[in-house]
Amino acid sequence: MSSCVIILAEKPSQAKAYAEAFSVKKRDKTYIELNPCSTFPSGAIITWGIGHLVELKQPGEYKEEWGSWSLSSLPILPERFEYKVKSEVKAQFNTVAKLFKSADTIINATDIDREGSNIFYSIYQMTGAKNKIIKRLWINSLEVDEIRKGFANLKDNKKDLLMYREAKTRQISDWLVGMNSSRLYTLLLQNKGFVDKKGVSVGRVQSPLVYLIYQRQLEIENFVPKPFYEIEADFTATNGKYKGKTKIKSDKKEEVQNILDQHKITEKNNGFVKSITKKEKRKKSPKLHSLSTLQATANTKWKYSPAQVLKLMQGLYEKKLVTYPRTDTQFITENEFAYLSSNIESYQKVMGVSFEIFSKEPNKRYVDGSRVQEHYAILPTKVIPSESVLNNLSEEEKNIYDEVLRTTLAMFHSDYVYEETKIITDVNGLEFETTGNTEISKGWKEIFKDDEKMDKNDKNEVTQTLPALEKEERVLSVVKLKEGVTTPPKLYTEGQLIPLMKTCGKSVEDQEDMEILKEIEGLGTEATRSGIIETIKRQGYIEVKKNIVHVTEKGKILCQAIKGSLLSSPAMTAKWEAYLKQIGNGKGSQEAFLSNIVKFINKLIAEVPGQLNSDIIEKSIESVQKADQIALCPTCKKGSISFKKSFYGCSEYENGCKQTFPSQVLGKKITEKHVKDLCLKGKTGIIKGMKSKSEKIFDASLILKDGSITFEFGNSTKKVISNNQKTYNK
Repeated sequence: MSSCVIILAEKPSQAKAYAEAFSVKKRDKTYIELNPCSTFPSGAIITWGIGHLVELKQPGEYKEEWGSWSLSSLPILPERFEYKVKSEVKAQFNTVAKLFKSADTIINATDIDREGSNIFYSIYQMTGAKNKIIKRLWINSLEVDEIRKGFANLKDNKKDLLMYREAKTRQISDWLVGMNSSRLYTLLLQNKGFVDKKGVSVGRVQSPLVYLIYQRQLEIENFVPKPFYEIEADFTATNGKYKGKTKIKSDKKEEVQNILDQHKITEKNNGFVKSITKKEKRKKSPKLHSLSTLQATANTKWKYSPAQVLKLMQGLYEKKLVTYPRTDTQFITENEFAYLSSNIESYQKVMGVSFEIFSKEPNKRYVDGSRVQEHYAILPTKVIPSESVLNNLSEEEKNIYDEVLRTTLAMFHSDYVYEETKIITDVNGLEFETTGNTEISKGWKEIFKDDEKMDKNDKNEVTQTLPALEKEERVLSVVKLKEGVTTPPKLYTEGQLIPLMKTCGKSVEDQEDMEILKEIEGLGTEATRSGIIETIKRQGYIEVKKNIVHVTEKGKILCQAIKGSLLSSPAMTAKWEAYLKQIGNGKGSQEAFLSNIVKFINKLIAEVPGQLNSDIIEKSIESVQKADQIALCPTCKKGSISFKKSFYGCSEYENGCKQTFPSQVLGKKITEKHVKDLCLKGKTGIIKGMKSKSEKIFDASLILKDGSITFEFGNSTKKVISNNQKTYNK
């Protein structure tokens, strides 16, 4: 393998796409060699990561005492942070290291975001390669033309290094906060009786998000409905009926009744049409999609989770059908507009629609190069998919591609035009307002004719159809004093968590923090938000039922524990993100930032024990403990059996009951149902796939006899596999 240019892709699929733009000389399981060409006169070799090939070491790999969870070992503050190669990808790393060391020039061709920069430089530093020329590939599409153009116009690595420094600082700070605060809260809550198999995971982004969801749930639980009173009327005119309402609204019935009395209004009265105002209104097509708007739209339409949308978009990107998915902008430059406008007819055929193109001139609503930084909005690529390509897409992929395509095409369509009619009806001097819309031209909405979401979410569109009316026309009115009741806010849908994270500045009281959060668009980044949602789901803090998000009992305990601390507030993220951004711009110092993180951790360790001495937390833990009780203890008949971190045990242990059950038997997990069956029936169903010491696989039931567990094979039993004292002490 001769020395040549080495290209590092982030993943195998990306490397394959790069190779397809050039002539391939050789394919190996860990790299692809390219033939010499005008771009690479001496040829090139493409290799890849599998995402991260290296990771930060675990606490126990720095110091032995940090390997066990104890309050006395906190804080965990390594003097210098070290990386290690992930064990499952060592072979790939070894290839990358060998290639990097042989190279004169290395091209970073990972994803064009902070994490891509972090992946590249973490691997590069670990290989020990030195004094190499490093270039950066910067493209937003995996189309052949874009790949070739990108490799022919490589950037230097100045910006890349700053992005790496920012990402690395973020990674280390998240490690420090996560390792220290998660252990701190887990151990302190364990001391209070709260035991969870997954522990209590705490993080600078995930924790404020859980708290925001919890606040909404509290708001609903504490909501007290209040009555209010309005005046409405049904009108009968010569050509039909219509409804009207006054601007009066009060929580006092007598106030509204007094107004009716002042105007001498009874139930039935004569009135007249005082004024008719008609105004033509136009509605422009939706803005182009960023990842977050696409995630929110797909959740509304098809109930796809944000993580699912990102995965689908990544697949379409690798199939070269859409542009780079992890974008936070809704604008494009004139370059993208030019290729889109030249392909309109082809896109129309793909979508199966035909409409007259309103304009091929760029509009600032969509096309504004000054608003585009690293990436532009999500678009269909120049690749026009054939019928067979479309047929090979999954239904979910088709839906997402269709949404991107329709939103892009709508930019070239005419406005939706309607006439808004406002009627003022006078009844004894009291004015009633009525509004109705009449569609004049469907415009871009014809592309979305099967999409009811647009109209349902549009508060400006009123469905009331008005009869033909004339000014001064006499009408008969039936006036009613209507009582309404205030309603609580609704629980969030999973799709609403993305905009919630982006706009969480609204929940911050400090004006400066609010401005920072607005500037950095809240919690997380476009690339990380869906992953953060998946993390808090996986940790058991929230659960999603029929697309509605609920905070679990564990989530409530976390929120009660962090209440009042910076971990519950987006304000901390505001300050952190603002400084991290400065590091990315070359104006901030990693050392200064991490020094403040250390102060923050020391403050937590000093203050949290006192903050957890709360009756509310203790009641919540007691409630969870009751919910976690699996069954009455079969031995002492007083206590209850529940999970105790690594085994199942009796709540009367301190009073002498030693009944326990292992959490695993011969390679098979013992579930709560197994334990319940043992306690109530004395026997489990058949458990398949247990492995003996001699590596033989067998099936058997577990039997509880005199507090100990034995096997049952048909009508025979085998030796005791658990006795109370031994299991409990494990």
